[in-house]
Amino acid sequence: MQLSQASSPIGRGSYFPWQWHLAGLVLIVALYWLFPGNLLMLTRIATLAILVMSLDLVTGYAGLPTLGHAAMYGVGAYGAALCAKFLTGDPLAGLLVAAAAGGLLALVAGAFLVRYQGLAFLMLTIAVVQIMQNLASKLSFITGGDDGLSGFTVSPIFGRFEFDMFGVTGYWYSMILLLLSFIVLQRIMSSPFGLCCMGIRENRDRMSANGTRIYPQLLKLYVLAGVFAGLAGGITAQVNQIVGLDSLGFELSAEALVMLVLGGSGNLVGGIVGTALFSGIHHFAATANPFHWLFVIGVLLMVVVFLPKGVIQLVARRLGNNVLAVFGRRA
Repeated sequence: MQLSQASSPIGRGSYFPWQWHLAGLVLIVALYWLFPGNLLMLTRIATLAILVMSLDLVTGYAGLPTLGHAAMYGVGAYGAALCAKFLTGDPLAGLLVAAAAGGLLALVAGAFLVRYQGLAFLMLTIAVVQIMQNLASKLSFITGGDDGLSGFTVSPIFGRFEFDMFGVTGYWYSMILLLLSFIVLQRIMSSPFGLCCMGIRENRDRMSANGTRIYPQLLKLYVLAGVFAGLAGGITAQVNQIVGLDSLGFELSAEALVMLVLGGSGNLVGGIVGTALFSGIHHFAATANPFHWLFVIGVLLMVVVFLPKGVIQLVARRLGNNVLAVFGRRA
């Protein structure tokens, strides 16, 4: 089965040349100098973008809509916090624990969930996130319950770069991890495994007739998404040095899905763009009018309806030829 690829470098299954990665690094540096007073917000965008990219694996590439993705994010956040509190404050060790926690939950839950699709899968994911949030609330002697988990200290990165109140270290830390996560995920999803997952999304029966084992492939993808969702939660816990029950909330899952749909699913870039747009509009609307900023968010949700393929695909269709001329694309 052959899958057609989009005519732009951000199409499904496309390969990003190194120039795009370099452009991402330049953008990170530019944002630091252009918005020195908004580093905390940019850090938040970076961590959420990793979460939304992991959601894109499940919803965009595999075609499984979920409203429970925050479960892996929250477990990763608690994992990193508990690691810093009881084991070691080393941030890289905390990230490993966070990624492992998210992946383990995805493995346990996904072993049951990926047998279903459509509305059944959606409802079961909601059940998972509600169960995990309730469990965290009951285990208040470990998680801190409604007061949140705090009182842990994260060591300086490589023993030199300490997390400061201005968010400078947190900014570089989260942005570099975002770039690395994008590169790794893009490579994986451009591989035969990624194309196989897209084939399952397009036509399960045909892929099964071709000899593809559907269940193992989707379970591997779900675990991969859980690893990166846990990673995002771990970064948040280390930067903020507090973890609350809202990290396991249904609201976060719903917002992540809106960000993905806004940017465009199935290409990873859309997740980053959608996160930046939603978070930026959210921040500036709330700052401009603290009482009616939800109206702006409501209008934004209505806009999503008229952009079924997201902002990034709309831009790609208009600028794709120019972008291809500069960077090129590997089929």
